[in-house]
Amino acid sequence: MLALKRTTSNHPDFEKLVLELDAYLAIIDGEDHAFYSQFNKSNLLKNTLVFYENGNPIAIGAFKEYDSTTAEIKRMFTLPQYRGKGIATKILTELEFWAKEESYKTLLLETGYLQKDAIYLYQKLGYKIIENFGQYQDVTTSICMKKNI
Repeated sequence: MLALKRTTSNHPDFEKLVLELDAYLAIIDGEDHAFYSQFNKSNLLKNTLVFYENGNPIAIGAFKEYDSTTAEIKRMFTLPQYRGKGIATKILTELEFWAKEESYKTLLLETGYLQKDAIYLYQKLGYKIIENFGQYQDVTTSICMKKNI
């Protein structure tokens, strides 16, 4: 049975998968990991999702306010053995729906240029590459994207 739960970043299943995500990113980002990790603090996120299969947490995603009309997608992650099954699409679609419920008009996100699967997913779902925003402005290893919802 599949289930998607809205929660906050202090939920133990979300916290558990954040540890997995951070370990994965430490490998992918290599020397850049310390720089990126400062922007990926998961505590105090009030809009998080946990995706379950048969009661086991297998994927997460979140968003946080960027400004009064814009939210930023954060902490997207699916355990490796569950990738390629459309789970990330379901999470991102639900995050978009939830952000719209909260009156946001635009979503931003940042991902690393080496995360080709993530870039493909975001583009498939209508996100367009934009100039890097905020703290990522001069970071050549970042890909920033935007979607109006």
